[in-house]
Amino acid sequence: MVIKSVNLETVCGITSTLPENIHPEIAFAGKSNVGKSSLINALMNRKSYARTSAQPGKTQTINYYNINEELYFVDLPGYGYASVTKSVKEKWGRMIENYLHKSKQLRAVFLLIDIRHDPSANDKDMYEWILHNGYHPIIIATKLDKINRSQIQKQVKAIKQGLQVEAETIVIPFSATSKQGREEIYELIDSLIETDSSETR
Repeated sequence: MVIKSVNLETVCGITSTLPENIHPEIAFAGKSNVGKSSLINALMNRKSYARTSAQPGKTQTINYYNINEELYFVDLPGYGYASVTKSVKEKWGRMIENYLHKSKQLRAVFLLIDIRHDPSANDKDMYEWILHNGYHPIIIATKLDKINRSQIQKQVKAIKQGLQVEAETIVIPFSATSKQGREEIYELIDSLIETDSSETR
């Protein structure tokens, strides 16, 4: 995948109507502060196009990034941030559920998990939620540069066991600092888009 153009095309809040896009969508879900914006920026080859923040819970909207006029990266609100009120959490949850349930162009959901830690209860709930809506999550194990190389397989195994993933689930360790894992993610996205275009011919 070669990134030629990036455009933040649509921002949907709690009361917004989801856009009816004509291009395939790849969604990104993850706990607040898991490195979602850093991953999206790395994939878009932009330093700070998707907003990164030291303040977790900053993404409160569904953001649609038009990539090369041929697909969308869809940044979903971060979940699990303790300082947000219960009512706001519920609204964000409904936004995510509404998107997963209603998007006609959604082709894959990347679920981000911090490779340093076992999946949280919120991570497990999100994994089950994505499955329940008919998608097979692709796990991106973020913050790879924060652990030793010798720990990678052990931590990946812990993520798989913690989520009780399906046997064929893909887990890609990723570092926003070194960009390790980015090419693998690009190849996966390319294969999804190629499959999509061949099916619509």
